[in-house]
Amino acid sequence: MMREMTGAEMVMQALIDQGVEHMFGYPGGAVLPIYDAMFHQNQVRHVLVRHEQGAVHMAEGYARSSGKVGVVLVTSGPGATNAVTGLTDALLDSIPVVCITGQVPTHLIGSDAFQECDTVGITRPCTKHNYLVRDVNDLARVLHEAFYVAQNGRPGPVVVDIPKDVQFAKGIYVGPENIQHKTYQPRLKGDGDRIRAAVELLAKAKRPVFYTGGGVINSGPEASRLLREFARLSGYPVTSTLMGLGAFPASDKQWLGMLGMHGTYEANMAMHDCDVMVCVGARFDDRITGRLDAFSPGSKKIHIDIDPSSINKNVKVDIPIIGDVKHVLDDMLTVWRAMKAEPDRRALASWWGQIDRWRARKSLSFQNSDQIIKPQFAIQRLYEAVKDKDVYITTEVGQHQMWAAQHFPFEEPNRWMTSGGLGTMGYGLPAAIGAQVAHPNSLVIDIAGEASIQMCLQELSTALQFNLPVKIFVLNNEYMGMVRQWQDLLHGGRYSHSYSESLPDFVKLAEAYGGVGIRCSRPGDLDGAIQEMINVDRPVLFDCLVDKMENVLPMIPSGKPHNEMIMPDHPEGLDDAISEEGKMLV
Repeated sequence: MMREMTGAEMVMQALIDQGVEHMFGYPGGAVLPIYDAMFHQNQVRHVLVRHEQGAVHMAEGYARSSGKVGVVLVTSGPGATNAVTGLTDALLDSIPVVCITGQVPTHLIGSDAFQECDTVGITRPCTKHNYLVRDVNDLARVLHEAFYVAQNGRPGPVVVDIPKDVQFAKGIYVGPENIQHKTYQPRLKGDGDRIRAAVELLAKAKRPVFYTGGGVINSGPEASRLLREFARLSGYPVTSTLMGLGAFPASDKQWLGMLGMHGTYEANMAMHDCDVMVCVGARFDDRITGRLDAFSPGSKKIHIDIDPSSINKNVKVDIPIIGDVKHVLDDMLTVWRAMKAEPDRRALASWWGQIDRWRARKSLSFQNSDQIIKPQFAIQRLYEAVKDKDVYITTEVGQHQMWAAQHFPFEEPNRWMTSGGLGTMGYGLPAAIGAQVAHPNSLVIDIAGEASIQMCLQELSTALQFNLPVKIFVLNNEYMGMVRQWQDLLHGGRYSHSYSESLPDFVKLAEAYGGVGIRCSRPGDLDGAIQEMINVDRPVLFDCLVDKMENVLPMIPSGKPHNEMIMPDHPEGLDDAISEEGKMLV
């Protein structure tokens, strides 16, 4: 399709041709022509946010829960800079987002005009790619390229900066069928020789483990199915990063739980003691590896990743395989069957025996109470209330995030949305709104803390305006809990500015917005209050008052290897975790 139209009309036509149904944005002077073009169509629904950071987080939640590209539209200057946190979050967690920003007219660029900023320069470090479009005849091509780049290879955010005069100018619109990116062609198929070598190494393993990450989920449902098939065929144990939860069912007997700083004892010990590790769609993040020179010291490492820059970046591996997880796992299974590979059954039985002994430590146990709500108990009761429902979970960032990851099991991918790489307080509520837009008939719950929820709480207004019945489940311990926990660990219990003072009355605040507020402080009342929250067909802010001083355990202290975890049955290990210098890098 080729016809003449304005730049603003091209934007809307490109979104329609890309199959976009929803976008999240906030109008301003430099983007008003696009908003005017939006007024004349009804195929793309616009969700008005209250802050541009919220717009990008909504697009992230929408993308992660639906598998589609999230779309954002903001104005120049502060509109673009307010989006930077969300763009950085999307980059670190590999989320496909296209962010369209307005810019001052081309003849004013560089003049410090009103609401001008160097959007391309500012967003270069926090996007997968970005564009400044100076010619209206380039605009359609750039928009279609942006969608291609955002969702192919390792997904990520792309910014398209459009000056106002380009939005008004007329040019020739070109449809996506006429666009082919000539320089960016991500490799999907892995090297055949390396795949065969990896399978041969795996088949001979005595103590193997699958270490899986968000790349399995980004590769699509087929990748998760292939992972499960490979695990069943081999009988090998599977663990996952925070971002990979749901790719392998938590109820499966081969599931070790989450690994890393607050992972399970069995997962971390298996990673430390394994002889062959298959890293599938993960990047050896510092929260996973602990001390690098002590990370899984005796293992041969296979790394499958679509991003070549992730290979050997943090951990030197023995067999790197660059390719899409779905394609590589499919080829590995084909080779495994063709070789008629059989695991060493005796060695595998011994390995599972050792894992069962680690499991017997019950590393996620906690001392419950009938007087005060323990945060772990609150998460468990929430799970029991919703486990048979069509539910999506988002989180803010902090202790509540870790408790949710530990105590809310996931059976399927794309049901768990959290900020992993950037650790963005304020992510959860807008992400929940984005997920609710994508799944209007589903139950969407943001598990939050009383500090994090106040970062983007204004988006509750968006939920009310668009009749999006998201539930905000606040674990209120009156502290920035993870900060307070580290102050216990590193700073002698000196709680410098980590106490959440001057908290609002969350019930009254919810009602002020037009939503529903619920408060619960006793364990015996929790089930009924949760059910009340679920039954309400409006946004709910649930203020769950929990134990103020509970810590997230188990825990690998920074600078320590996997086999030196602080366990719930020995929490005094917190006192011994301080290094010789009396401090450690967090």
